Amino acid sequence: MDIEKIKDYCLSLPHATTDIQWENDLLFRVGGKIFAGVGLDGASSGHLSFKCSPEEFSELIEREGIVPAPYTARYHWVMIERFDGLRSGEVRRLIRDSYEMVFAKLPNKVKATLKGSE
Repeated sequence: MDIEKIKDYCLSLPHATTDIQWENDLLFRVGGKIFAGVGLDGASSGHLSFKCSPEEFSELIEREGIVPAPYTARYHWVMIERFDGLRSGEVRRLIRDSYEMVFAKLPNKVKATLKGSE
């Protein structure tokens, strides 16, 4: 999976937005909260980060090329060091799971606003 496919998939999720933060990170958000990020250049170029369940976090970091995400590992975020580190279908599922976990934690008022804009 490459950056364009990741971007297209993330933006296909309901109410997903994107922006660049910290100079070189392409972030994907729902309700203003990040659910995935891609490094555009520098040391994080080609890295994909996302949130996962505690169980999946433990399983994923055992795989080669997947590490606890810097600064956010305590919240069960992982970083894939290469876009080809996982199969495309698995990447999509993991991004979708991250999106759903982040959406579920949004305040009810934000969820209502998002659902009202459909």
